[in-house]
Amino acid sequence: MCLKRGDLWEDPDFPAVQTSVFYHQTPPFQFVWKRPKEISANPAFVSSGNNLQFDIVSGKLGDRWLVSCLGCLWLSRELFYRVVPADQTFADKNIVKNSDDYAGIFRFRLWWCGEWREVLVDDRLPTVNARLVFINSQHSDQFWASLLEKAYAKLHGSYEALKYGSTLDGFADLTGGITESIRLRQDPTSCSKILNKLLQMTSVITVAVHASAQPNRQADHKLANGIQIALNYRVYAVEKVDTYGGEPIQLVRLRASGLIAEYVGAWSKSSLEWDDVPAGVVDRLAVKQLADGEFWMPYGDFLKTFTHMEVIHLDEETSKDEVTLLGKTSWNVRQYQGSWMRGVTAGGCRNNNDTFHINPQLHVQLGDMEEVILSLNQHAIMDPKVIGFTVYPSVKNHADSIGKSFFKKHKSLINSQYTNSRQVSQRCQLEQGGYLVLPTTFEPGQETSFTFRVYSNKPVKLRVVDTTPTLAKSAIMKAAAIVDGKNFMQYEAVFLQLADEHRTISAFELQELLEACLPNDYIKSCATLEVCRQVVLAMDKNGMGRLNFSQFKDLMFSLKSWQTAFKNHTKEKTGILKAERLRDALSEVGFTLNNDILCVLVLRFMRKDGTLRFGDFVATILHLTVAFSTFNKRDPLLSGSAKFNLAEWLRFSLMC
Repeated sequence: MCLKRGDLWEDPDFPAVQTSVFYHQTPPFQFVWKRPKEISANPAFVSSGNNLQFDIVSGKLGDRWLVSCLGCLWLSRELFYRVVPADQTFADKNIVKNSDDYAGIFRFRLWWCGEWREVLVDDRLPTVNARLVFINSQHSDQFWASLLEKAYAKLHGSYEALKYGSTLDGFADLTGGITESIRLRQDPTSCSKILNKLLQMTSVITVAVHASAQPNRQADHKLANGIQIALNYRVYAVEKVDTYGGEPIQLVRLRASGLIAEYVGAWSKSSLEWDDVPAGVVDRLAVKQLADGEFWMPYGDFLKTFTHMEVIHLDEETSKDEVTLLGKTSWNVRQYQGSWMRGVTAGGCRNNNDTFHINPQLHVQLGDMEEVILSLNQHAIMDPKVIGFTVYPSVKNHADSIGKSFFKKHKSLINSQYTNSRQVSQRCQLEQGGYLVLPTTFEPGQETSFTFRVYSNKPVKLRVVDTTPTLAKSAIMKAAAIVDGKNFMQYEAVFLQLADEHRTISAFELQELLEACLPNDYIKSCATLEVCRQVVLAMDKNGMGRLNFSQFKDLMFSLKSWQTAFKNHTKEKTGILKAERLRDALSEVGFTLNNDILCVLVLRFMRKDGTLRFGDFVATILHLTVAFSTFNKRDPLLSGSAKFNLAEWLRFSLMC
């Protein structure tokens, strides 16, 4: 449409206004939004040329962590073009102003909330004094990085929000993989084993010197050997060489992107150490053919220099076209996408004994003992929750979800850290067998969706553990032959005053009757017209919408039983049931329900404060009674399935 009208596209979802840049802070400048053709005489999306260097810088207000991520992405060209589609340009033949196919719109692909998402942005960029102030190209006229940063800011809501990001988050969003941070100096022996193992897998390995480990240096400074602080270097290989003197040396090949200082430590490109090894070794390690920013470093210096190894693990689909990962062993990946919903699956961490068990329960089955990586990614971007997960040995021959008592009696096997990071990952050595994993928020009642993934060398199985809906006993009970006679005689007198000539009452008379007969406001909360209508639908046998006195007695008898179950689960305040306890209260009445059904009930009956009153509880029982009764009549052989035509389905669903 823009091309037909001759207009350049303006993104209505991320407008060129001050709040798209800063939403909390007061902007330090008055930004003027300009398109690349207004900034450069000859703009390019991605410049061509085999020797093109990565010249992206953060600018005055951009984020160095994002530049570091983009640099690593640049070094993985196939991964780069997955995120930055190459079939985009400002114009054919560099003719900008009169191009027929330039509409001021660009697209990028980012991994967001558990899926690849295409993000469209217009090419208006914030400037001050006609210069870009966020990420930009220092020596060339390419704009892919500035526009990708804008697409990323759009997902976050503003440029300012990117300041709270991290390299691990950036790597995950740019590759779709799970990330892992390993402290190199904590256990050098284990790190060596992990590094050699990861070099065989479809993992992008980077190392960095975290600024916090160099308190006397600024984040943009470098060490004496030329290594820059807070910049991620890609690790490609580890090789062992023998000097002429017979001394074995282990060397690590690394590469940094960008216009940075050259490594000048031991075994650097021009180092004299290379004279101490045979020429064949120099040729095998391609020392003279190393690319810009590429170098070899002794493993001992590697451990002394870098503080953290930050790794991105990729699945087979993502890594299959990446040249630097060809021939590597692909990770086996299993994934589950779920959510924490208040009152249903948002039980909080293990500190919350009464609600921990309602969290999503995932079963992981390993055929052999092996080291796996468990990763939990939350989808709350603007308001991240504190998240983590807990692992238990699985209960044998138990297909349904595990109840509260199990977690009170058994110790956890693995507890991840709890953090408000977007992703929490943990490397675990697990024996053959089954394991129960509970991903949680730290506090109960917090809502967001999440993705849980298991990365392994060998095939594993992952499934959600949930309860099969069942009805253990009828919720509506027959009144005992001998009950409190005095009360029922009083009920009968009022009943007959309201009844018709056939001694039956409708939902309207039932409401009056309950108002007169029920003892207090807490119980009378079920005396609403809506509940009374549902009572009639649940108990009326002939479809006339009326109840006789015998059925009314059954109702009053059942209400006493339901009141007992309700009270048993209202610990803090009489008459108020927390939604998290609805599952257990309904179980006492006779209903065993899965999370999907509980979700519908909570959405329908939970109040704003996260609780239900007795009337709400009664309504859930009646709706479930009608639903189970309808299904069971159509499934006499208990096959677990029933057939309905459209008219029947509409009638029965409206009754529920």
